[in-house]
This record gives sequence, structure tokens and C-alpha cells, in this order.
Amino acid sequence: MKYKVLIFIAVLILLFLGIKMVKKINFNTEYEVGQVIDSLHHVKVYYNGGVSHTDGRNLAPDGYNLGIKYQCVEFIKRYYYEHLNHKMPDTYGNAKDFFDETLQDGALNKQRNLLQYHNGAETKPKINDIIIFSRSLWNPYGHVAIVAETTQDSITIIQQNPGPFGESREKYRIIDKEQKYYIENDRVLGWLTLNSK
Repeated sequence: MKYKVLIFIAVLILLFLGIKMVKKINFNTEYEVGQVIDSLHHVKVYYNGGVSHTDGRNLAPDGYNLGIKYQCVEFIKRYYYEHLNHKMPDTYGNAKDFFDETLQDGALNKQRNLLQYHNGAETKPKINDIIIFSRSLWNPYGHVAIVAETTQDSITIIQQNPGPFGESREKYRIIDKEQKYYIENDRVLGWLTLNSK
């Protein structure tokens, strides 16, 4: 019995390590890591291959930390820095760390110096907002993207590192329930927006 338990544990460890390694490999031979695949307002989106692939830290010319090259966080911080001239006070953290569950809608997220809204807020997401996705079984770090387009009942996001076969842009419905706006995606925690004051 003890022998079977040890074999089972060994198999689980090998499976875990195998999955971890697979997430670093580029299975899509159509693109090379670091290749430009999209852009928004002249800010480029780079292909990253496997979602866990890393390629060093990207720093702005003034030393501001943009994040790990080709990860989702690096794109949104670079976009905010280059297009919106916005630096976040906390320059570190995974995608899921961009959302503070304790804040009320419209409160200032001090780590990012942006206003925060939960999915189901009275304020609709708009162009340039950061959409934050929760972590999942396959992605314990969460995900972030930028709102690239809006219509009356939908948003289109632009993202970096959606996976080797993921698209740089995705469209989601916006549902209005009693004047509260929900992005139709179970993983969306909410969004961050620049304070327009």
C-alpha cells in the first residue's frame, strides 16, 4: 500500500512539472516569441508563446519597471506609460494583484493610481480601461487586458499572452441589469480607469 502511495505521489509530481514545462513551450510555429502581432495607439502587442514563458524584465528609458517581457502585465503597463503617460506607484505584481476586492466602486486603487470598479458596477467600462481577470486552474496569476473598442452592448479587448493559439483581441457582451453593467465573462473581476478629474 505504501509503495502505491509513493508511486501515485511521484506521478502527480511528474504531471505537475510536465504541465509547468509545457506552458513555457511555443507550440504555434506560425509565430516566433517577440514577434509583433497587433497594436493599439502605436503600442505593440508581442507574441509570447507558452503563457509561462519569460524573457527578462522590460524597463522604460527612465528606469520605470514595465514588467516581464511579453507577459500580459507588461503590455498594459507599457500601454499606460507610452500612450497615457501614466506610471503606477506599485510597479510589481501579477495580473490578479491589480484588483483589490476590498475597494468600493469608484474608489482609488492606490497601488495603480486608478479608479476601480467591480464587474456589475453602475459605471460602464470604456476605451483604455484595464480589465482584470481572476486566476484559473491553468493560470494562477490571472490576466489583464485593455479595452480597445466599445459599443452599446459590447467591448473588445486587446491583450498580450493569451496563450500560443489565443487571439490578441476578444469581444464580450455587456449586460445591463438594473443599471449595473456586467461583462459577460465569469472570470472578469472588474476594471480600472484613469481618474478624469
